[in-house]
Amino acid sequence: MVIWMNYKDKMKELRLDNDLLQKDIAEIMGISLFTYSHYENEYQIIPIKHLIVFCNYFNISIDYFFSFSNIKQYNNYKEINVKTASLRFKNWRKEQNLTQNKLAKNLNTTQAVIANYERGRTLIATPFLYTICKKYNISADYLLGRIDNPKYLK
Repeated sequence: MVIWMNYKDKMKELRLDNDLLQKDIAEIMGISLFTYSHYENEYQIIPIKHLIVFCNYFNISIDYFFSFSNIKQYNNYKEINVKTASLRFKNWRKEQNLTQNKLAKNLNTTQAVIANYERGRTLIATPFLYTICKKYNISADYLLGRIDNPKYLK
C-alpha cells in the first residue's frame, strides 16, 4: 500500500520560514542530514517519533502538518503518553464498530499490530495514523493524546 501524504511542502515551508537549513532540522531531530532530506522530500515516510519532534519544535499541530486542518496550533499541548494514545485508539476503534481484524484488513496490516497499539506497546505508525485520521476525520493530535479537543475535524 503506497500512501502519499503530501507533507513535504509543509516541512520545507516551515523550515524556510524559520531560516533553517535541512542540517539544522536534522540536528534538532537527532538524525542525519540524509535521513531528514528523505523525509522532507517524502522519499521515506517520517516515523511517528520524528514527526512528534518536528511538530513540537515548530509548535504546530499534527493535523496542520498533514493538512487535515488549517489550525496551525492548538492550546495546551500535552506530552504524548503511549497509554493515553493506546486507550484513545482502542476507544475510537470500538466507536467505529471495527474489530481489530477488520481495522487491520483496512490498513493492510495484521491484527497483532493493532493489538500492540491498543496494549500501548508502540505508538501507531505514521501511515496508519494518517490513513485513519483522513478517512474518519479524527484529529491526529487527539488520537495521540496531545490535545483533548477537538476530537473530530470538520
